[in-house]
Amino acid sequence: MTDQTPPDFEQLRQQALRQPVSADHPVLELLNTVPHVNGRALDLWVSDRDVADWLLRHGWHDAAMVAAAGDRGLLAAARALRETVRRLVTQRKQGEALDLAELNALLAHGESHLELISDDSGTRVLRRRRVRAPLDLLVPVAEAAAELLAEGDFDLIRKCEDPTCTLWFYDRTKSHRRRWCSMAACGNRNKVAAFRQRRQR
Repeated sequence: MTDQTPPDFEQLRQQALRQPVSADHPVLELLNTVPHVNGRALDLWVSDRDVADWLLRHGWHDAAMVAAAGDRGLLAAARALRETVRRLVTQRKQGEALDLAELNALLAHGESHLELISDDSGTRVLRRRRVRAPLDLLVPVAEAAAELLAEGDFDLIRKCEDPTCTLWFYDRTKSHRRRWCSMAACGNRNKVAAFRQRRQR
């Protein structure tokens, strides 16, 4: 933590981890690991372990793969990937040319092989094994980002309309009119503010 980190940083971080906002796309969940809380950016990743836990929680890898890779250097690599993806998603949303060199450099780490295993019930399952080092843990995330950039419907990829919020989401509602990261948070706050403004007229 830096000198500018608020004293209640860890409490706020734990609160954000307990109340995740659904972005409805795993790559946008990556971007949302830096929410704004009380007007300040709050990075939910402050250690290699935080990134490893996030990968596990979101189903990118199982515990055995994460343990086999270790986590040394994972934080710096994950933060770099996140900001690369944030830049590319923003550029794609704005219709700008994309500089793909950094993303493609990580994708080049993606050597893998299939492995046939039996689960607890004896059912045979094919899974892809690729992890040998911490950086390899991020390759599937980078692949998902590449797929989103190539195939995602960017009319439905949006930022929350609350001007103080930085969270992204993929609008999968039937009407495609989702405006807020969460109705319980930004949506409700803005509806209350609009109601008060109408009452004052």
